[in-house]
Amino acid sequence: MENKKYIALTFDDGPNTAVTPLVLDILEKYDITASFFLIGNNINEDSAASVRRAHKMGCEINSHSLTHSDMTKFTKEQICEEMSVTSEKITALTGQPPRFFRPPYISYNELMFSCIDLPFICGYGVDDWDEKVSVEQRINGVIDGARDGAIILLHDSDYNYATAKAIDVIIPKLQEQGYVFVTVSELFKVKGISPQPHENVIYTYL
Repeated sequence: MENKKYIALTFDDGPNTAVTPLVLDILEKYDITASFFLIGNNINEDSAASVRRAHKMGCEINSHSLTHSDMTKFTKEQICEEMSVTSEKITALTGQPPRFFRPPYISYNELMFSCIDLPFICGYGVDDWDEKVSVEQRINGVIDGARDGAIILLHDSDYNYATAKAIDVIIPKLQEQGYVFVTVSELFKVKGISPQPHENVIYTYL
């Protein structure tokens, strides 16, 4: 294990019925898993199939809040509602509660750390939520930022077909460089780190 390079591919803002299935097709093509940070309000009867499929594939299903709001402006009660409803929706579909939380806009404060019972995850990204960022820019940005123990932050949001195209190139390129794709939980395990809630830490590289 010591000689291998490990990296976690993660996706925000799903699930949906357009891009999420495409992403899962590509993950299956290369026989890898990823971690999905879901918006609770995007989980519905139509998108639930992708959540179940991702979980069955061995992907990790985590929380990206209920409404994708700037939670630094919320009260404790509002924060708890964002987390509990999303967790209930994920657990209902997968049988497992989320293990990690990615704050919307990577915006966080002391109150959020104090009342959210999950470790906070960030990651390095390429602004792939912005349609002006080309497929080539997405590919190059992810490849250039890759290193052992990194968390890649991408988006499987609706209509984000450019990222689906990009990962079809990114995954084999990184595999050629010796990277092994793992879930966020697996990355922490292989790096010997036991993240805990209320640490006031947000993780990008391990």
